[in-house]
Amino acid sequence: MTVTRGPEARAHALLARRPLRLGTRRSALARAQSEKVAETLRTRLSRPVELVPIVTAGDQSQVAITQIGGTGVFVSALRDALLAGEIDLAVHSLKDLPTATPDGLVLAAVPRRADTRDVLVSPSGRRLSELGPGARVGTGSPRRAAQLLALGHGFEVVPIRGNVDTRIKKAIDGEVDAVVLAHAGLDRLDRLDAVTEIISPEVMLPAPGQGALAIECVRTPAGGGPAHDQTGPEAGQGFDEGLAELLRFVLDDATSSVAVRAERAFLAGIEAGCTAPVGALAHVLPGTDARPVAGGDDAPAVGEIRLRAVVAAPDGGRVLRRELTGSAVDPEALGQRLADELLSAGAHTLMGTS
Repeated sequence: MTVTRGPEARAHALLARRPLRLGTRRSALARAQSEKVAETLRTRLSRPVELVPIVTAGDQSQVAITQIGGTGVFVSALRDALLAGEIDLAVHSLKDLPTATPDGLVLAAVPRRADTRDVLVSPSGRRLSELGPGARVGTGSPRRAAQLLALGHGFEVVPIRGNVDTRIKKAIDGEVDAVVLAHAGLDRLDRLDAVTEIISPEVMLPAPGQGALAIECVRTPAGGGPAHDQTGPEAGQGFDEGLAELLRFVLDDATSSVAVRAERAFLAGIEAGCTAPVGALAHVLPGTDARPVAGGDDAPAVGEIRLRAVVAAPDGGRVLRRELTGSAVDPEALGQRLADELLSAGAHTLMGTS
């Protein structure tokens, strides 16, 4: 008799249970990327998945993110729903995810990452180098604002909020001359036709984790069972033991995961939140004497990671850039080393945190 073990066995055991409840923000972009995750789970597990829209603090306000709490404003409500047993998993834009994970939760998977770069949307068709002094460029990101100002083109950076369509409309209506957005978001919304220029990372480094999604769920404690006390009619039957392992098996892309681990370790080490003028980008470079690292058949080869980072003063007046290469076996160590280098060079002073 053949005995099936591991994630496949758990997947089989889960088939007879109720639909998985996937928590998502209500925005069109969040729903689009969550639906792609849901479809993968439906296909791979032959199990129904239902989206559960949840309103976050970041969705309810149109003021600057830094004024409503900064780090975590787009994820706290989803995390509360996980811990309350109202949903089974949540999909976040990884760049919005604080580097500290609350007790009881686990970052279960990072699916294959989309394009990490920023893009310019300019109704006039002009590129960054063609906009000229005084051009009004809209962005809600301190990271983008600082790097735009550091270019020395004389831009007026205009703070804007809103979904992708709202931001593009501000440029079309002439409120600004151009807006800077994430390539990944426009791609997921099938709006790449609006892009005037894809901005090279040499010009503007993306946010740590940009282009990646984070799949979060409740952590199963040793011995099984939920990591929190559920109440209500589904108590005792709504929790899928081993769900984190199953999600990792079905959804995780090892190369993407290793890269964002390095970037997030850097962000944690620099002690900056997701709204600070900080950018980071890692690339996994497979070694010639490759052997798999833990993570399955799709894991990257043991090789090296190239990690680049930027820390800028909010006005772009001073910019620190560094890069390091290190082993893919320990991406967190590489991220911490790069953070230490930039802190020694005065990064705290630039961010206004010292």
